[in-house]
Amino acid sequence: MRATRRSLIFPPAREVQLHDLVGSTSDAGHVSLLLKFAAFAVFFFPSNMIIKPIGAVGTIPIMLALLLLAFWLCSALFGLHNPFRTSHPGRLGLGLLWVGTCASYVALFSGFTGNTNVSAQAAADRWLILILASAGIALVATEAVRTLNDAMSLVRAILAGAFFCCLVALVQFLFRVNPMVWIQEAMPGFTDNGGNTAFQVRGFMTRVAGSTFHSIELAVVCSMLLPLSIWRGIYDRTGHKWLHWAGTGLLVVAIASTVSRSGVLGLVVGMLVFIPFLPRVARRWALVAAPTAMAALFVAIPGLVGTLTSSFTAGQSDPSLTTRTNNYPRVAEMFGELPFLGLGPGNYLPDNALHILDNQYLNSLVTLGLVGFIGMVAYLVLPFTSSVLAARASRLPALRSLAGAVAAGGAVAAACSLTFDSMAFPVFALVYPFIVGLGGGTWTMVRREIELRESAVPHQETGGPPRNGLPVKPSTLNEEAITWTR
Repeated sequence: MRATRRSLIFPPAREVQLHDLVGSTSDAGHVSLLLKFAAFAVFFFPSNMIIKPIGAVGTIPIMLALLLLAFWLCSALFGLHNPFRTSHPGRLGLGLLWVGTCASYVALFSGFTGNTNVSAQAAADRWLILILASAGIALVATEAVRTLNDAMSLVRAILAGAFFCCLVALVQFLFRVNPMVWIQEAMPGFTDNGGNTAFQVRGFMTRVAGSTFHSIELAVVCSMLLPLSIWRGIYDRTGHKWLHWAGTGLLVVAIASTVSRSGVLGLVVGMLVFIPFLPRVARRWALVAAPTAMAALFVAIPGLVGTLTSSFTAGQSDPSLTTRTNNYPRVAEMFGELPFLGLGPGNYLPDNALHILDNQYLNSLVTLGLVGFIGMVAYLVLPFTSSVLAARASRLPALRSLAGAVAAGGAVAAACSLTFDSMAFPVFALVYPFIVGLGGGTWTMVRREIELRESAVPHQETGGPPRNGLPVKPSTLNEEAITWTR
């Protein structure tokens, strides 16, 4: 029990001169090109374009994520790295979700659930491969992010893809043209599998999806990445500052262009978690910039205020709300029939749009049962809570803000999964593991910071008189210990 507590809770901070520990965030870092390309590819390559013989999982982002997992496994098997050397709560959440998925998968194929037709098995296979792909991203990202430079390098790649997605959304919103069609036409050998919805009408406005599948997905993903973009804007010393902040502005515009309540929820949750971990000056600027940006959006986008207001005040007259509440009795009935292992991974296949469960937790309860539901909660909640603990423990401004940004992204994912079935959307499902990986790397860095802080504190003997007339040499940081800041 004591060992478990030490692995989950940081020891109390001790006073130390932290200027010796501050690292630069301007260097390139040592994150692999494949990992950074995978981060960009999640946004750039349409998730509806598949290699038909492979099936629905034959998209470029998923294949790259599986390739990452293969490299990670081979590296561990050949002794190039020790996968048990480091641990963090995010990996525990991933492991619990994997256990729940495997248990439900075995129950489905053994006939325990009574639903073993070809379609059910194919849906279970797709879910299993998606979890494997997510594991590949999260595990490799955790191993790759060892320094602030590494974190900045990976964040740049993620945000480059996100900014591309936001530019697509801006073109869609202004000109009612979908540039993703041009990319699809330039992908020979791939087949359009459908499922994406570039445009939707809400009130007097047209909602857009960018390069994601749906406007809600775009809003939630942008809300998740907004804190990381602000962190990058503050601490990235390469490139042009105006470009960094222009990208941050694009994320906010993209959230507004979706006219999504989930986007507003994500924006509020993310900022409430992130702002307390900003440096003092940045917090003051945030209090000024936030209302200014909101006012500018309302002025620049006619009808935005009225549409959002009507969507929040519609109450029972809003079909999207009544559909959610009307499905609760159906969820209770299905859960009562198969409470522990569910219908099988990915096996809730509604026969019409009114039966879609716009809640990832309820979806997991039905498909994975109670065992998988616990795993899903752990997967979505542990990275957030562990990053909050890391942010509270760190005294390095850049590292503290990074941990806060990761915590905010995880909080958005956990909160907004109550409003839509998040893991059914491919961009969210593959962006979130990067948050988990960054959280794992941040957790490791903060633990190392605390070790350095403790090793930098002189022994208690140094405060007393010299021994044998000779002063006691104070302890210093060894060279190997501070390499994480380089």
